[in-house]
Amino acid sequence: MGIEDAFSLVMHLPIRYIDETVVIPIRDIKIGTLSQVEAEVIRAEVLYKPKKMLLVRVKDASGTLQLRFLHFYPSQIKTFDVGNRIRILGEARHNLFACEMIHPQCKLIKENDVLPKSLTPIYYLVAGVGQKIIMNAMHTLFDQYDLKSYLKDLFPKTIYEKLGLPNLYESLKQIHYPKNFKEVKAHEAFTSAAYGRIIFDEFLAQQLSLRSNYLIRRKLTAIPLIAKNKLTQKFLNLLEFELTEAQKKVNQEIRTDLEKNYPMQRLLQGDVGSGKTVVATMAALQAIENGSQVAFMAPTEILAEQHYRKLLHWLSPLNIKVAWLTGSQSKKDREFSLNMAQSGEAPIVVGTHALFQEHVVFNKLGLSIIDEQHRFGVEQRLALRKKGALDKAIEPHQLMMSATPIPRTLSMSYFADLDVSVIDELPKGREAIVTKLFSEDRRDEILKRVHEVCHLGAQVYWVCPLIEESEVLQLQTAESTFLNMQSNFKDLKVGLVHGRMKLSEKQKVMSAFVSGDIQLLVATTVIEVGVDVPNATLMVIENAERMGLSQLHQLRGRVGRGSLKSTCILFYKKLSDIARQRLKVIFENTDGFIIAQEDLNIRGPGEFLGIRQSGVAMLRVANLNRDFKLLEEARNIADQLLEGYSEASYLHLKRWAAHANERVKV
Repeated sequence: MGIEDAFSLVMHLPIRYIDETVVIPIRDIKIGTLSQVEAEVIRAEVLYKPKKMLLVRVKDASGTLQLRFLHFYPSQIKTFDVGNRIRILGEARHNLFACEMIHPQCKLIKENDVLPKSLTPIYYLVAGVGQKIIMNAMHTLFDQYDLKSYLKDLFPKTIYEKLGLPNLYESLKQIHYPKNFKEVKAHEAFTSAAYGRIIFDEFLAQQLSLRSNYLIRRKLTAIPLIAKNKLTQKFLNLLEFELTEAQKKVNQEIRTDLEKNYPMQRLLQGDVGSGKTVVATMAALQAIENGSQVAFMAPTEILAEQHYRKLLHWLSPLNIKVAWLTGSQSKKDREFSLNMAQSGEAPIVVGTHALFQEHVVFNKLGLSIIDEQHRFGVEQRLALRKKGALDKAIEPHQLMMSATPIPRTLSMSYFADLDVSVIDELPKGREAIVTKLFSEDRRDEILKRVHEVCHLGAQVYWVCPLIEESEVLQLQTAESTFLNMQSNFKDLKVGLVHGRMKLSEKQKVMSAFVSGDIQLLVATTVIEVGVDVPNATLMVIENAERMGLSQLHQLRGRVGRGSLKSTCILFYKKLSDIARQRLKVIFENTDGFIIAQEDLNIRGPGEFLGIRQSGVAMLRVANLNRDFKLLEEARNIADQLLEGYSEASYLHLKRWAAHANERVKV
């Protein structure tokens, strides 16, 4: 069960409570309500028809009650010898002949038996470990072990008093042995001061862990990249659009970070189409002006190539060479790019995870930019960081980007070891994308609409359903959809792109779509990020109910990239309650931050961040949305405690370590 010491035992908290403090007369039993009575056995018999069962009849001064057991051991029958007094806890129901309880909890009453003084906790169990084992262990812990000293508070009392929180020992005692149902109600709603203390301590452990990592990184050395602004200004003069105020603000934050002599660790987040790549390019130019190289890494070849083409278009007029490195290149192209990176001839190298392979050597890496950072594992990001200067003591600066907006609660909690910049406005002149929901039986209407849009000179994406169980099935679906579209629209040029195609084929199709030679592009979700075709104004997503909110929002962001009015049609078949909830959110909102917050509410942080599969419960008791105020308090005080109470901070982390350390790894 993961219980291996006194702390993990005392933190095995009850899931509910039952009241064994009161005994009522049999006549006062309410049907369907948990009741406890004391009565004398007047008859017990084992019947064999219609099937084997034990029937027991008991009485008290007010009436009689029947008990029925369908599963029992011969030793249990001894409890029901006629004349024995037993205490019975269960839910009663009416049968044809009597009021009865099926499989109630029964206890033989001995002399001097007294009723419990507090409510009885019920614990989560696994096979082979019954309630009795846990309860006995808990009683031993509270009655015979010096739990008070073991759980002594590590930080000054004033910290907790200011928040109105009791000490840890009292909090846990109240949770395991509440006195009345008023206390229980507050515990079950997680609003009691006792639970507040547990939640605060858990958040505090998380913050101390992440912030100490943050401070450790500040002790590392990086090359200060001083802003000279010559290249940046030339670049801005060449741009055909003006930066938004949000882009300017974020650019200033990054510029200041790069000038420091310790490595920048900044997460740049912004909605789909908010202009993160422009900001990243300005950061790259600041590094290049200082004689450093830049690695620009993206999770898919389509996205990496998109960045490569964009950077080539922007940086060629500035006489800056851009190298391109990916897993599916020919040996000759690969060698050429590797030489450019190693010699320093290419100040910027763009690629997929091929960038952090062992044989890739940079001349002087000063900055690594990682797009869609959540798609790379920690080890992969570390491997890129180790590609820094030949002097291993010097680390490159790191800029991570994400188009999946991260709700404030998450960025305060799981990203507390990063500095976060947010681009919170879209470029001027962008029309809001209209989202429509259509059921499968209206397919003909949609096909007609696709035809009209293409004949008006615009372009269309048709996204095939996500079939997680089988890549082969997904491929078949995409190919059959492509053939259907070709036969439906003989007068249109239809293209197909999916993840299993060779890079050269993919590039050919995408180039034809970008140039307008292909009017209708049938695609799997490989086009989810980064594809930028301003003339595409309609997107149809099949089986939208199978996709997550973040993915739907990303896909929708492939249209509406220009000044033309764009529409996204979500096709659905069967809707579960959660799918209905998701589609309602995407239909009603275009703001990625609102969508991300709703996504967090529906899925919880584990799934939102893709860490559920790691098997580690990120926060056992604390809930980011419900307990946001306590998270803020823990965040506000963490740095202060690390500085002023380093020993106590270490002990607090050790107390909660099994979980806190896992969190940092993720």
